[in-house]
Amino acid sequence: MESQGKAAPAGRVLKLGIAGVGVGAAEMLPSMEAMGHIEMTAAADINPRILEAFRTRYGGRTYDSVEKLCADPEVEAVWIATPNRFHAEHAIIAAEHGKHVVVEKPMAISMQEAERMIEASIRNGVKLICGHTQSFLPHVQTMRRIIRSGEVGKLCALNVWAYSDWMLRPRTAEELDIAQGGGVPFRQGPHQVDTLRLLGGGLVRSVRGAVGQWFAGRPIPGYYSAFMEFEDGLPATLVHNGYGYFVAAELVPWGSQNHHYSPEQRIAVRRGLSAGNADESNAKDQMRIGGAHERPPAVADGPQSWTPNDLGILIASCERGDLRQSRFGIYVHDDGGTRDVPLTGSADPKAGRIAELEELYAAVVLDRPVRHSGPWGMATLEVCLAIMQSSRERREIRLAHQVAAAD
Repeated sequence: MESQGKAAPAGRVLKLGIAGVGVGAAEMLPSMEAMGHIEMTAAADINPRILEAFRTRYGGRTYDSVEKLCADPEVEAVWIATPNRFHAEHAIIAAEHGKHVVVEKPMAISMQEAERMIEASIRNGVKLICGHTQSFLPHVQTMRRIIRSGEVGKLCALNVWAYSDWMLRPRTAEELDIAQGGGVPFRQGPHQVDTLRLLGGGLVRSVRGAVGQWFAGRPIPGYYSAFMEFEDGLPATLVHNGYGYFVAAELVPWGSQNHHYSPEQRIAVRRGLSAGNADESNAKDQMRIGGAHERPPAVADGPQSWTPNDLGILIASCERGDLRQSRFGIYVHDDGGTRDVPLTGSADPKAGRIAELEELYAAVVLDRPVRHSGPWGMATLEVCLAIMQSSRERREIRLAHQVAAAD
């Protein structure tokens, strides 16, 4: 991530189109704008207000369908941020038009869809990148560097757990349908699974999982827990509880009870959902670009504090010590005591998103290998689906589509 914010090599600019200018894209657009070698050329959405806001702010062309966006001859790559059930369809349309593809998590909602996406990218000679998981973040990358250095010995176990208010945030109809990729296992599972696979080497042997759904105001799973065993015997546990009664940020001295909402706001939102009088469609729209509740771009003014987010608290246990996130780096607890190792790369809040853009640019313009490739994304999806299958069938699920983490 050393090239964040630098000028384009030899003036080469990559022209990018965005399919689906929703909340995820609204969070991504400031990072795209900050990149001197990425040009936001065009966007597609079905919401006229969103398209007008995009044109006003960024000056790009807009379309009311993904097909029209992909037919734009100036667009070189397409960022797929449409609803989960359309990820495969839209990625394949982009590939068939000769466009390189970045697809938001989850890559797809079935293994068959993921396979078709990979086949389309190969057939059309385009790069396919599985984007936006927290494995791109500097804390995870720094932890991986320490593990791979061997300075605290062999990696022996991994644990990650998150308590968030994810289930209380505004949701559209498709987000409330597990058949369309709704719920915490589909929406948040990739963050933890991708991170654990990256740190553990990628090759997960089997999964035993449980999924929970216990809030009447939300007809989708809001909880999962799982045990993963890697091919070399490495154990890993992962938990995400998105119901928002408690948030993990309270567990660090510099954290607070606030996540997306304050405790008082969480009470009010939960009551509204239980009563069925929450105006979620409007609330969701106001979080998108140009909306009243659009998040302002994060501004880095010195090192930025880390607090447990949707990834959660991550601990790697090695032969001679444990690693975990600190406020500004990674705590290494070893035989010499505790030291705080600075992050590899930037602590800018946009760093993880910029890393995704850098991987896209390096793959398309510099023809470098893709770490978060189609097969890698499909392997992460396989684990998420296995957690849900294991919960339904109450048994261990053996995996068959895992790939090793790239050096």
